[in-house]
Amino acid sequence: MKEKIQIAGFTDEELLKKYKETSDSEYFGSLYNRYIPLIYGLCLKYLKDQDKAQDAVMQIFENVVSKILNYPVLNFKTWIYSVAKNHCLQEIRSSKKEIVVDFNSEIMESEDIVHLLEEKDEQEDRFKILEKCMELLPPPQRVAVNLFFFKEKSYIEIADITNNQLKSVKSFIQNGKRNLKICIEKNLK
Repeated sequence: MKEKIQIAGFTDEELLKKYKETSDSEYFGSLYNRYIPLIYGLCLKYLKDQDKAQDAVMQIFENVVSKILNYPVLNFKTWIYSVAKNHCLQEIRSSKKEIVVDFNSEIMESEDIVHLLEEKDEQEDRFKILEKCMELLPPPQRVAVNLFFFKEKSYIEIADITNNQLKSVKSFIQNGKRNLKICIEKNLK
């Protein structure tokens, strides 16, 4: 009982450190439980279904409980938010017939995407347009956008993979999203 009280008093960093030192899932479970409302809310926002959001919360936990041992996580809240967002985007991509592209910091709603990409039978053409537009991006933007949206890598992971500064990675992704939007809109007219 005393140990549980002590665990509850740990900071995120202390819980993460203890988990990495001991691999005791109770430390990670306590840390993860702190953010279940945040993760569930985020999943509900993106997936728009309570059951799917609950499933996503559990899938995220199952995916990260072992992976986190190998990641240098500086801020757990930011990291888990990014992981949850990427998980939801992947779920949307795998379940939708249309391409969902994040042009702003928030995902475009299906009504917005219909404005850009209509008609299910044109899906193959839309993929070709997306591929063409990706090829037209400058290499640093193309690599960063591909790693972030299609390989579900975090900003930190992309910075490590590409040997770029975190600030540069964020810039590449932001500029790449803007350039993709312009290119897609131009090719759909």
